[in-house]
Amino acid sequence: MIPARKSKWFTAWFSRHAEKRIAKTFQQVRVADIEHLRAALDRPVILVSNHTSWWDPLICLLVAERMVDCDPFAMMDADNLRRLPFFARVGAFGVERAEKGQGLARESIDYAIQLLDRPGRFVWIFAQGDERPINERPLGFRRGAPVVWEAAPAAVVIPLAIRYVFGHTEKPFLYLSFGPPVAPVEGVEPRRLALEAAVLTQLDRIEAALSDTAIRATFQVTHRAPKSWLGAFAERMLAWFNRRAKRERDAG
Repeated sequence: MIPARKSKWFTAWFSRHAEKRIAKTFQQVRVADIEHLRAALDRPVILVSNHTSWWDPLICLLVAERMVDCDPFAMMDADNLRRLPFFARVGAFGVERAEKGQGLARESIDYAIQLLDRPGRFVWIFAQGDERPINERPLGFRRGAPVVWEAAPAAVVIPLAIRYVFGHTEKPFLYLSFGPPVAPVEGVEPRRLALEAAVLTQLDRIEAALSDTAIRATFQVTHRAPKSWLGAFAERMLAWFNRRAKRERDAG
């Protein structure tokens, strides 16, 4: 298990860098009901999400450092953290697997539980463990998140769905949909199923928003890609060529 080594100045710099990179890469960031997370921060919070992309850790930083006021930590595969050790400086801690494809080692679980000891602190868990295709069903949540939840009864569990969507623009859209707190149930397996169902509900909401303007309107646009002067110039040139070609067709 690799502990987090948070640095205030590095976190401030790197989270700003992540926000700029996201804003530059995505046409828009669309967020629904982040108030569920903000309202829960009077207690410790476990934030559980799906995991589909290399971008996900930067999304974690965007949410935790740029959108809400909290003391965030995040589970990260220990091998990945050894490869990218700077993530420990922003609150990532490396978790070892008890067995390949199974739960987390006890030391990793105990460390996560110890972090959930005060209001305003949250632990982000990518409950699938590894990056999985967005359309994979079932989501395949592992036992780590429900075990931590069961051992930290004071914590509120907030589900989050993350989806990257290509559409009618050159750049993709980023959707984040937060759900209400997940009601506790007895037993690790029922908790695992409850977490998976809660995140799946938010993924279904994003899916509906792609074709339903009323549902899409419930998402707030928090970031927009800056306009490129070169891109704007190219668009004007293409429009000029199109008008010229139309005039020639009409004259012929």
